[in-house]
This record gives sequence, C-alpha cells and structure tokens, in this order.
Amino acid sequence: MKDSRRARLILGGLLMAALVILTVDHRAGDSSPLTPLRAAAASVFGTAEQFGGGLVRPVGGFVSAVVSAPSAQERVNALKAENARLRSELVASRLDATRSKELKQLLGLAGTGGFKVVPANVIARRGLPGFEDTVQIDAGTSDGIRSEMTVLNGDGLIGRVIRASPHTSTVVLLSDPASAAGARLEGAKEIGVVHGVGENGRLVQFRLLDSTAPLTRGARIVSFGSQNGSPYVPGVPIGVIERVESTPGELTRIAYARPYADLTSLDVVGVVVEAPKRDPRDAVLPTKERSR
Repeated sequence: MKDSRRARLILGGLLMAALVILTVDHRAGDSSPLTPLRAAAASVFGTAEQFGGGLVRPVGGFVSAVVSAPSAQERVNALKAENARLRSELVASRLDATRSKELKQLLGLAGTGGFKVVPANVIARRGLPGFEDTVQIDAGTSDGIRSEMTVLNGDGLIGRVIRASPHTSTVVLLSDPASAAGARLEGAKEIGVVHGVGENGRLVQFRLLDSTAPLTRGARIVSFGSQNGSPYVPGVPIGVIERVESTPGELTRIAYARPYADLTSLDVVGVVVEAPKRDPRDAVLPTKERSR
C-alpha cells in the first residue's frame, strides 16, 4: 500500500514537471532552451518512422498486387482478345477487298463476252477418282448450276463442272491431265485441243490439228466452244504459248501455253449458266499491254 502511494506521488510529480516544461517551451517559441532537445527527438523518431514506412510499403505493395492480380490478368486477357479481333477484322477486310476486285473483274469479262454467270467462291481443293486436279465451289443446283457447264474467272478459262449438288459443285480444272477443251488461235481459224499436263497448273498443252499451220511463241489461244455451249462456251481466254515442240512426221503440232488464270490460286470464279447469243471471238482477250 505504501509503495503504491509513493508511486502515485512520483508519477504526479513527473506529470506536473512535463506540463511546466511544455508551457515554457510553447511560450518561448524558437528561443526555447528545449529546442535542441526537441530537434534531436524529432530526428530520432523521424528516422524510426521512415525506416518503419520503408518496411511497411513493400509489404503493402505486395498485398495490393496479390489482391489486384486476378483483375490485372483479366485485363491482359481482354487486351489479347481485342488484339486478336482487330487482326481478324484486318485480314477479313483485306480478303473482302481482294474478292471484290476479283468479282468486278469477273463481271467485266462476262459482260464483254455476253456470258451469264453465277459467281461462287472456291472452298476446297481435292482430287476425285479419275481426276487429279479439282476444286469445290459454294454454289450448286439451287443456283441454276448443273454438270458440264463452263467455269471461268476474271482472267480466263478455269475448267468445267463435273458434279453438282444443291449447294456445292465440283469443278475439274483445265490443268487436270484428264481434261480436254477445244481451242483456237487468236485471229485465225486454226483449231486444236488443250490438255492438262499437271506441272502444278503452270502450263497446258495445245495440239494444233493442222501440222502445216504456223504456231509461234507468244500466240494467244481462246476456247473454241462446244455444241450448244456445253461443256465449253466460245471466246474465253485460255493462255499464251510459251514454247513450240518440233514434231517431224506428226499429224499435229504441239505447243505449251501459260494459262491466263492462275489455276494454283483460285478464289472467286463464275459458272456460265447461259452461253452468249453469238461467239465473242477475240473480244474478251486482254489487250496486248495486259497480256503476261
């Protein structure tokens, strides 16, 4: 009991002393004799506070990062998805622009030749029994297409339809070894037959029926046409002769021509559903400046 009373007296005295010191220090202002002591205390406790803050800030930042990590990952995923969408739209835009150009060219050729065509896109390339080089297009009998119709694009002859279903058709290309089409030299009456020879569609073979008729490199050939325009209509550009083979003793002359149409890269094509009322002859051939 005695020790407790004594402790209270000491504590009370210390409090009174502290109040007196604070009052004196406050009234004295900057001239207070306690200024050096106050500065030292501030330095000590300020350093301790900075040290403690330096320890706490990394921990707080780590905790904040952990808490916000799921939302940050979601943001990253959203940005990736947006970038993928923009890339897809850019590719689609370029593809649409290319197809639009090809369709315009196709309709221009059809208009010049008087061909009524049904436009279509090539959706697959495949081989069939008896044929090596065929493609599938996204138009069929529901669009008025049937077997043995001519297929072309904005550059020239592609081939013919060999099978048609309601919504798709199969086309054998001019480059197929089993393919054959009547052809004619530009500006002349000499006729022959174009055969596919493979070679990735780069060349087709042209056999001129008259072995005495002139046949030179650079000559251009067009389709001769079949009876009633089936399977081939007349006047469709086929290609330019690149080389002529010497065939002594043969009844026919042989040449190899580069097709106008790139048979290795097809997209927009047209199926001729109605032949022209009159043979366009050489009217659909490209100008000499455009020929390749």
